[in-house]
Amino acid sequence: MNITFKLFATLTDYLPPEARRSNQVSLDIDPATPISQIIEPFGLPPKLVHLVLVNGKYIQPEDRLSATLVEGDVLAIWPPIAGG
Repeated sequence: MNITFKLFATLTDYLPPEARRSNQVSLDIDPATPISQIIEPFGLPPKLVHLVLVNGKYIQPEDRLSATLVEGDVLAIWPPIAGG
């Protein structure tokens, strides 16, 4: 099944070079694949995987090991952001 995987801010560096400008890639994944395994091949440092959203809904860290997606979902990840 196909999903959209988006990385924001400094995390875009972990996408393939051709996808960095748009900050997203389409992925064909097995429906049983949990979010944690979708993220793993991109080599994101765990401390930078801060805000994980599926279709705009926050996914708690403990749920990322078991939560799965459905066709057409958008998985978006933001690093911790500081400002002031």
